[in-house]
Amino acid sequence: MTTDFLPLNGTDYIELYVSNALQAAHFYKTAFGFQSLAYAGLRTGMKDRESYVLVQDKIRLVLTSPLYKGSDIGRHIDEHGDAVKVVALWVDDATKAFEETTKRGASPYMEPNVIEDEHGRVVQSGIYTYGETVHIFIERKDYHGTFLPGFEKWESNYNPTSTGLKYVDHMVGNVPLGEMNKWVSFYEDVMGFKQIISFDDKDISTEYTALMSKVVSNGNGRIKFPINEPAAGLKKSQVEEYLDFYGTAGVQHMAIATDNIIETIRELQSRGIDFLHVPTTYYEELAARVGPIDEDIETLGKLGILVDRDDEGYLLQIFTKPLEPRPTLFFEIIQRKGATSFGKGNFKALFEAIEREQALRGTL
Repeated sequence: MTTDFLPLNGTDYIELYVSNALQAAHFYKTAFGFQSLAYAGLRTGMKDRESYVLVQDKIRLVLTSPLYKGSDIGRHIDEHGDAVKVVALWVDDATKAFEETTKRGASPYMEPNVIEDEHGRVVQSGIYTYGETVHIFIERKDYHGTFLPGFEKWESNYNPTSTGLKYVDHMVGNVPLGEMNKWVSFYEDVMGFKQIISFDDKDISTEYTALMSKVVSNGNGRIKFPINEPAAGLKKSQVEEYLDFYGTAGVQHMAIATDNIIETIRELQSRGIDFLHVPTTYYEELAARVGPIDEDIETLGKLGILVDRDDEGYLLQIFTKPLEPRPTLFFEIIQRKGATSFGKGNFKALFEAIEREQALRGTL
């Protein structure tokens, strides 16, 4: 048995570069039920940026905005819109994680360094992945503060209730044509991941568009990254649309797990989140396709929740419409009842729903 040279404990945080972190934080609190956790900015001695950290169960979102023109954060927002910059990974040894990945070919983003305050010390390092996306390795075993050194606890009188979101199930990246296998190899060779699933254009296609996807996972299965690339079709696929507006490879969506998707989606819809719509015909065939499930199909149909089954069980999933002006970043809400797959049986219905939105945007 081979030793895992890059043991990962889980997703530490997701950092988005956004044009107005304060307003974005209000949105994610109000709409998704995140809670205030930590703040860094002028009040804490950070002169070039401001960051608000939100938490819900095991999910931490960091929303960061520049304070001056001409910054790299500002350039990133100008080129890509509000977007995921950092997928931070929780490790026991950030120095070793950096050494193991860079000696295998990763481009350094952040040399190992120690940050500390009265609550202890954190070691962090980082590497580049596809596009401008980076992984920062966070070693926090000697830290007992709220989030990271340099941040203060963010106390807020406004804390809407949770919507039942639990943890990051997977993060999906879109890459240009011909680059999917390159980045699958990167995760295999540089980070020790394994390819667990592959979908080609026969699996993921409609009358008009197609894409290909491969899923890589780390040794303990806590980190899963599907990587998509466009495939030839009669019209512009969702990956091509993403690349047109984003400008390069990047994170397309975050899949967030819940233990009760019906209650979560009811709550999210009541707070104004819009989801992709699937036709009622999808639900007429559902029982025959997936077999017995615990949920009421009529209820699932009213909410637009999709269902798929694999050898291990079944899953329920639904996708928001884009959360930014550019049709790039969106969320998936997923509940797994044994299934370890990614909803292959839903691809056609999902992609047709995306195509309907693309047609409305005039980008199909």
